[in-house]
Amino acid sequence: MEYIRDYVMYIAIFGMFSFVWFGWAQEKPRKNWRKYIGIASGIALLVCLFGVYLSVTHWDAATTLSEKDTFNSYLIVFYTEFFIAGLGAFLLIRSKKKDYVAPWIAFIVGVHFFWLVNIFKDPSLYILAVLMIAIAVISPWGSKRLGVASSAITGIGSGIALFCFAILGLIRYLLA
Repeated sequence: MEYIRDYVMYIAIFGMFSFVWFGWAQEKPRKNWRKYIGIASGIALLVCLFGVYLSVTHWDAATTLSEKDTFNSYLIVFYTEFFIAGLGAFLLIRSKKKDYVAPWIAFIVGVHFFWLVNIFKDPSLYILAVLMIAIAVISPWGSKRLGVASSAITGIGSGIALFCFAILGLIRYLLA
Protein backbone atom coordinates (compact mmCIF):
# COMPACT_ATOMS: atom_id res chain seq x y z
CA MET A 1 0.00 0.00 0.00
CA GLU A 2 1.24 3.49 -0.87
CA TYR A 3 1.22 5.92 2.03
CA ILE A 4 0.88 9.20 0.13
CA ARG A 5 0.42 11.24 3.30
CA ASP A 6 3.62 9.81 4.78
CA TYR A 7 5.53 10.81 1.64
CA VAL A 8 4.27 14.40 1.73
CA MET A 9 4.93 14.58 5.47
CA TYR A 10 8.51 13.43 4.76
CA ILE A 11 8.83 16.47 2.51
CA ALA A 12 7.46 18.78 5.20
CA ILE A 13 9.17 17.29 8.26
CA PHE A 14 12.54 16.44 6.75
CA GLY A 15 12.53 19.82 4.97
CA MET A 16 11.80 21.59 8.27
CA PHE A 17 14.49 19.74 10.20
CA SER A 18 16.96 20.29 7.38
CA PHE A 19 16.20 24.01 7.74
CA VAL A 20 16.71 23.75 11.52
CA TRP A 21 20.04 21.92 11.24
CA PHE A 22 21.33 24.42 8.66
CA GLY A 23 20.33 27.13 11.13
CA TRP A 24 22.29 25.45 13.91
CA ALA A 25 25.25 25.21 11.53
CA GLN A 26 25.43 29.02 11.65
CA GLU A 27 26.80 28.90 15.23
CA LYS A 28 30.48 29.14 14.28
CA PRO A 29 31.23 28.07 10.71
CA ARG A 30 33.96 29.48 8.55
CA LYS A 31 32.91 32.89 7.28
CA ASN A 32 32.96 31.84 3.63
CA TRP A 33 30.51 29.00 4.43
CA ARG A 34 27.76 31.27 5.79
CA LYS A 35 26.35 32.32 2.43
CA TYR A 36 26.05 28.70 1.30
CA ILE A 37 24.56 27.55 4.59
CA GLY A 38 22.04 30.39 4.32
CA ILE A 39 21.12 29.43 0.77
CA ALA A 40 20.75 25.76 1.77
CA SER A 41 18.60 26.81 4.71
CA GLY A 42 16.34 28.90 2.47
CA ILE A 43 15.93 26.07 -0.05
CA ALA A 44 15.13 23.62 2.78
CA LEU A 45 12.48 26.02 4.09
CA LEU A 46 10.87 26.28 0.64
CA VAL A 47 10.82 22.48 0.34
CA CYS A 48 9.29 22.27 3.82
CA LEU A 49 6.55 24.76 2.94
CA PHE A 50 5.77 22.87 -0.26
CA GLY A 51 5.53 19.70 1.84
CA VAL A 52 3.17 21.45 4.26
CA TYR A 53 0.97 22.49 1.32
CA LEU A 54 0.95 18.92 -0.01
CA SER A 55 0.25 17.56 3.48
CA VAL A 56 -2.78 19.80 3.91
CA THR A 57 -4.12 18.93 0.46
CA HIS A 58 -3.61 15.18 1.08
CA TRP A 59 -4.71 15.08 4.71
CA ASP A 60 -7.22 12.28 4.08
CA ALA A 61 -4.74 10.10 2.17
CA ALA A 62 -3.47 6.84 3.63
CA THR A 63 -0.86 6.97 6.38
CA THR A 64 0.72 4.23 8.40
CA LEU A 65 -0.05 6.30 11.51
CA SER A 66 -3.79 5.69 11.02
CA GLU A 67 -3.32 2.38 12.80
CA LYS A 68 -3.78 3.00 16.54
CA ASP A 69 -0.92 0.78 17.74
CA THR A 70 1.42 2.29 15.16
CA PHE A 71 0.59 5.84 16.23
CA ASN A 72 1.09 4.94 19.90
CA SER A 73 4.47 3.36 19.06
CA TYR A 74 5.43 6.51 17.19
CA LEU A 75 4.54 8.70 20.19
CA ILE A 76 6.54 6.48 22.56
CA VAL A 77 9.62 6.68 20.30
CA PHE A 78 9.21 10.44 19.86
CA TYR A 79 8.82 11.28 23.56
CA THR A 80 11.59 8.88 24.60
CA GLU A 81 13.95 10.44 22.06
CA PHE A 82 13.00 13.94 23.17
CA PHE A 83 13.63 13.13 26.84
CA ILE A 84 16.97 11.37 26.28
CA ALA A 85 18.23 14.09 23.92
CA GLY A 86 17.23 16.83 26.34
CA LEU A 87 18.72 15.10 29.36
CA GLY A 88 21.99 14.47 27.53
CA ALA A 89 22.15 18.08 26.31
CA PHE A 90 21.53 19.32 29.86
CA LEU A 91 24.30 17.12 31.25
CA LEU A 92 26.74 18.15 28.51
CA ILE A 93 26.07 21.84 29.10
CA ARG A 94 26.32 21.40 32.85
CA SER A 95 29.68 19.63 32.50
CA LYS A 96 30.94 22.47 30.24
CA LYS A 97 31.01 20.36 27.07
CA LYS A 98 28.42 22.32 25.11
CA ASP A 99 30.30 21.77 21.84
CA TYR A 100 29.10 18.16 21.99
CA VAL A 101 25.40 19.05 22.22
CA ALA A 102 24.76 19.16 18.45
CA PRO A 103 26.52 15.82 17.82
CA TRP A 104 24.64 14.29 20.77
CA ILE A 105 21.28 15.43 19.39
CA ALA A 106 22.20 14.15 15.91
CA PHE A 107 23.23 10.81 17.43
CA ILE A 108 19.90 10.42 19.26
CA VAL A 109 17.96 11.47 16.16
CA GLY A 110 19.92 8.89 14.17
CA VAL A 111 19.15 6.14 16.66
CA HIS A 112 15.46 7.04 16.64
CA PHE A 113 15.29 6.41 12.89
CA PHE A 114 16.09 2.74 13.56
CA TRP A 115 12.87 2.56 15.57
CA LEU A 116 10.90 4.43 12.93
CA VAL A 117 11.75 1.88 10.23
CA ASN A 118 9.09 -0.51 11.56
CA ILE A 119 6.60 2.23 12.33
CA PHE A 120 6.69 3.69 8.81
CA LYS A 121 7.50 0.38 7.10
CA ASP A 122 10.36 2.16 5.34
CA PRO A 123 13.77 0.44 5.29
CA SER A 124 15.37 3.53 3.71
CA LEU A 125 15.26 5.07 7.19
CA TYR A 126 18.11 2.70 8.09
CA ILE A 127 20.28 4.72 5.71
CA LEU A 128 19.23 7.98 7.35
CA ALA A 129 19.91 6.49 10.79
CA VAL A 130 23.44 5.45 9.82
CA LEU A 131 24.15 8.80 8.15
CA MET A 132 23.00 10.80 11.19
CA ILE A 133 25.02 8.64 13.58
CA ALA A 134 28.11 8.86 11.36
CA ILE A 135 27.76 12.65 11.18
CA ALA A 136 27.44 12.79 14.97
CA VAL A 137 30.56 10.69 15.48
CA ILE A 138 32.68 12.48 12.88
CA SER A 139 31.69 16.08 13.58
CA PRO A 140 33.66 16.70 16.83
CA TRP A 141 36.85 15.49 15.15
CA GLY A 142 36.11 17.40 11.94
CA SER A 143 35.27 20.59 13.78
CA LYS A 144 38.60 20.57 15.63
CA ARG A 145 40.45 19.90 12.41
CA LEU A 146 38.66 22.74 10.58
CA GLY A 147 38.56 25.18 13.51
CA VAL A 148 34.77 25.50 13.61
CA ALA A 149 32.09 24.59 16.12
CA SER A 150 30.88 20.98 16.12
CA SER A 151 27.43 22.37 15.37
CA ALA A 152 28.73 23.70 12.04
CA ILE A 153 29.80 20.25 10.86
CA THR A 154 26.85 18.48 12.49
CA GLY A 155 24.38 21.04 11.14
CA ILE A 156 25.68 20.95 7.58
CA GLY A 157 25.88 17.15 7.50
CA SER A 158 22.51 16.59 9.15
CA GLY A 159 20.91 19.33 7.06
CA ILE A 160 22.11 17.70 3.85
CA ALA A 161 21.05 14.19 4.92
CA LEU A 162 17.58 15.32 5.96
CA PHE A 163 17.20 17.44 2.83
CA CYS A 164 17.97 14.38 0.69
CA PHE A 165 15.22 12.48 2.49
CA ALA A 166 12.79 15.38 1.95
CA ILE A 167 13.57 15.09 -1.77
CA LEU A 168 13.16 11.30 -1.56
CA GLY A 169 9.69 11.92 -0.12
CA LEU A 170 8.95 14.22 -3.06
CA ILE A 171 10.14 11.63 -5.57
CA ARG A 172 8.03 8.93 -3.91
CA TYR A 173 5.01 11.25 -3.95
CA LEU A 174 5.48 12.02 -7.65
CA LEU A 175 5.87 8.32 -8.48
CA ALA A 176 2.90 7.13 -6.38
